[in-house]
Amino acid sequence: MTLFGTTALVTSPAGAEVTRIKGNANALILDGVRVGGEMETFFLSGQLPSPVDPKKPMGEVKSIEEMGDTKAQTISTLQKIKALLESQGYKMSDLVKLQLFIAADPRTGKMDFAGANEGFKQFFGTADNPNTVARSTFQVAALVGPFFLIEIEALAVKPKGPPSAALRDEPAENEAADAAHKPANDTAAYQRPHRYPKALRKKAFQV
Repeated sequence: MTLFGTTALVTSPAGAEVTRIKGNANALILDGVRVGGEMETFFLSGQLPSPVDPKKPMGEVKSIEEMGDTKAQTISTLQKIKALLESQGYKMSDLVKLQLFIAADPRTGKMDFAGANEGFKQFFGTADNPNTVARSTFQVAALVGPFFLIEIEALAVKPKGPPSAALRDEPAENEAADAAHKPANDTAAYQRPHRYPKALRKKAFQV
């Protein structure tokens, strides 16, 4: 009996594969993800939301209204994750696992799980990103600040690529200098020390 339906996303280079396992086609998240082949992994530290007013420093936030409800904070946090991914050459569709840590809204005394899902749905299962992720959600007593309602850890994978141009390429002036000093035959760059007295060298190399 088949317990899980599977959807495989195969990406280049050959052998790089992410298999997303989803037993219920209508589920918001996956049952799990298998990663194989030549993949690299990006572990993101837990990210927290920003104030509703992006110009306001966190130290000046004095109320939950200045941070927004759980839905707003989820969107803010996922926007941070998106920016961090893109800074490292990843996309939201490369995410395979999220962990959500949600605190109770002090105005209701309850965790707003539905609000977190509403924010989540703006980034997954969309036209821009049809993928979703494996996910865990934990209710916590509190986060690092009194007005934070959510923190999200993330894991992304993508095929390994060539080194970046910054690592691979050298400035043109350095290349010109190297060429000027480089022997025509690379093997001539290394001269093995002679082990024979000068008077015997010619005879030794004629043997």
